[in-house]
Amino acid sequence: MSDLQKQVQQAADRLVESGEERGLQVAVYRDGVQIVDVVAGVADPETGRPVTPDTPFYNYSIGKGATATIAHLLVERGLFGYDTPVAELWPEFARHGKQGVTVRHVLSHTAGVPGVPLDTTPEDACDWGKMVAALEDAKLWWEPGTKVGYHAYTFGYLVGEIVRRATGKPISQVLLEDVAGPLGVAGELYFGMPEKEHARLARLEDAPMDMSAFGEMPADLPMFKAGPMELMPGAELGNRPDYLSVDIPAGGKTSARAIARMYAALLGEVDGVRLITEERLREATAVVSSGIDEVFGMPSAWGLGYGIGGPTSMAEERPTVFGVPGAGGSAAYADRATGTAFALTKNRLTTDFAAVGLIGDIVARG
Repeated sequence: MSDLQKQVQQAADRLVESGEERGLQVAVYRDGVQIVDVVAGVADPETGRPVTPDTPFYNYSIGKGATATIAHLLVERGLFGYDTPVAELWPEFARHGKQGVTVRHVLSHTAGVPGVPLDTTPEDACDWGKMVAALEDAKLWWEPGTKVGYHAYTFGYLVGEIVRRATGKPISQVLLEDVAGPLGVAGELYFGMPEKEHARLARLEDAPMDMSAFGEMPADLPMFKAGPMELMPGAELGNRPDYLSVDIPAGGKTSARAIARMYAALLGEVDGVRLITEERLREATAVVSSGIDEVFGMPSAWGLGYGIGGPTSMAEERPTVFGVPGAGGSAAYADRATGTAFALTKNRLTTDFAAVGLIGDIVARG
């Protein structure tokens, strides 16, 4: 056991023993080789089933990293370009003045369609046709490319429909054939996960939370206009069998080692597989949009589908770090400067990235 593996294992065990976390995984690759493979705690508190390295976790937003990666693969194959208008692939999307939205706008969260209808139910979110129709009927919040705002749900449906129109396949099939399969993690990285596999998933739970803070927020905040409270990330939603079974590529079901392996294969070769070229990687991870997020009100910086800077730092501090964290405190990212890919997945949904910050710092020092 390496010293780094031992340090990360001890930190993970302490997080579980303290009650801060229920179950978690940590995976780290450096220069294409896995150097940390840590698990701690239980996947399901009711049965006591332990977390294992191949346990998939439902992760809010971490799946966006895989969604973006698929877009880059298809650009590299010439199926479309970053500056291709979305309506060129998907003509119905042009309604209400959206004909100027490009693939680049979608990937950089500047498309101007960050919201789903406020009457959208979880059942609606599971209906691909209904969500595509809602996007076709959506009106712009701003002129494409002029502002940045997190497209929490719509990013997945937008990229997913672009992929479907370009390939004739659902994005989950492209993920299997072009990412998970070649990397040997087909049983650990999904958008829609077959129901027969659900017993392998970690069971999500909500950490105790002070809801009074939400009561103090103005009712007209843009985040409350971007989607209904029923679709806000939480354990109940993330444990629903219908929600787990279908493609909602704004999130994903993955083990830490599967998503870390994907990021490692963006940086370079992993067992002979490299997903995109070095030139494509530089373009995809350069800052394309930045500023105060129009939906959530915090500073943000985006490349083409990946946040820049990491979940616990700003782009100015760590400009070579790219990835996507998720609501609930999990995260996956890579660092071009060090050749390191990192992922932490967990089933206790918290409002911060304390576990990622703690273990990420250990890895950075190691």
